[in-house]
Amino acid sequence: MRLRTLALLLAGAMPLASLPAQTIPKIAFRKDTLPNGLEVIMHEDHSVPLVAVNVWYKVGSGDEEKGRTGFAHLFEHIMFMGSENVPTGQFDQLLEAVGGNNNGSTTQDRTNYYETMPSNALPLALWLEADRMGFLLPTMDQSKLDVQRDVVQNERRQRVDNVPYGKAYETILALLYPGSHPYSWPTIGSLTDLQAASLDDVKNFFRTYYAPNNASLVIAGDFDPDSAMKMVRAYFADIPRGPALPSRPAPAAIAMARDTFAVLEDKVQLPRVYNVWHSPKSMTSEDAVMDVLAYVLAGDKNSRLYKRLVYDLQVAQDVSAFQNSGRLASSFFVQVTPKPGQTPRRMQQIIDEELQQVVQDGISARELERAQNSFRSSFLDRLAGVLGKADQLNFYNYYVGNPDYVQDDAARYDRVTTADVQRAARQYLGQARVVLTVVPEGKTEMMVKGAQGVTP
Repeated sequence: MRLRTLALLLAGAMPLASLPAQTIPKIAFRKDTLPNGLEVIMHEDHSVPLVAVNVWYKVGSGDEEKGRTGFAHLFEHIMFMGSENVPTGQFDQLLEAVGGNNNGSTTQDRTNYYETMPSNALPLALWLEADRMGFLLPTMDQSKLDVQRDVVQNERRQRVDNVPYGKAYETILALLYPGSHPYSWPTIGSLTDLQAASLDDVKNFFRTYYAPNNASLVIAGDFDPDSAMKMVRAYFADIPRGPALPSRPAPAAIAMARDTFAVLEDKVQLPRVYNVWHSPKSMTSEDAVMDVLAYVLAGDKNSRLYKRLVYDLQVAQDVSAFQNSGRLASSFFVQVTPKPGQTPRRMQQIIDEELQQVVQDGISARELERAQNSFRSSFLDRLAGVLGKADQLNFYNYYVGNPDYVQDDAARYDRVTTADVQRAARQYLGQARVVLTVVPEGKTEMMVKGAQGVTP
């Protein structure tokens, strides 16, 4: 009886291919700007009694200068060191006491801070953010600076210096961009630069960039917008504007003349080969095409590189491909770790063969559909909670000037065609690239020294 019932259900089920695509919802919002320049964006979601506060400062490592790097990331730490009305350690303790949590992050393009908590704790989160925006500087002293420099040093040891393949990314950046380019150094910066920075240097950085006219505040969740706006004005309106912001970097597009091959010795058991190309900037239509190409190459277990290297030939330990999108420039990565007994040169040969096949024959409609479904699912996942929606509103406000750009963003991926992917592979992966081989110490003979590349 159960088998018969199951058979009837399956017979009446709609084929997956004919299921309608899930619609990406709009994010209703209200946006105001205070006289001091602070952008305030609010989104109501009364599905659960939670609220998120999300602050973006329009400064990242890409706004630094050669010889003065690491300031943006350093300030991510300093902002948790207390302010005039919140002693060191109290920021976390006050939020945790009401069931909230918080964190921050820094990229090459921006720095953000965020909290989630029960709805009735919204006044606390707003007051805490306002206090460190407006009243951190009077408490900044040499001891706090020294403490956080030590913290950053330890972070570098844990995430870069003492991690297998940890130095690969910064090595690639230095090879991919000229030294004057603001993406040529990693977000964590140079410890030499940080050690040389004076207290006045750090204070001036805060005065310039951590001002309301260089920030946007998002409140999303279960709250009353009129009441919230009154609190925002009460806490933030008296914080003075900062000085005129310096012109942001606008470097010209980079065209490498030839492939660059490099080797990096590391404390690793297995080598790894990286291929990196310059690619289109974030939020462009071509940026979405490169995301789709990355998924087709290594996005799931049926992707081309994964299936051939890991599943069919069983010669690779892992493989990945991704579009590393940035406001000023982007880069496209393909990286493979061979299994013991296999060589980076063999991995490179197969990478080039698979890329050449995409250029010559394109991709299938099924591959495109699978990629587009995955990206649509990712959009929906990011909109599932109040913190995700808050961050998306800030993201779109910063990158395109429209907080509710999510449907337009998703449409970038829906518009991609198989012909677009084939053309992009030919256009961008046919250019010169950086090929870095990370090898065990003393094994530089494993380096990839040449490659077939992609031919039109």
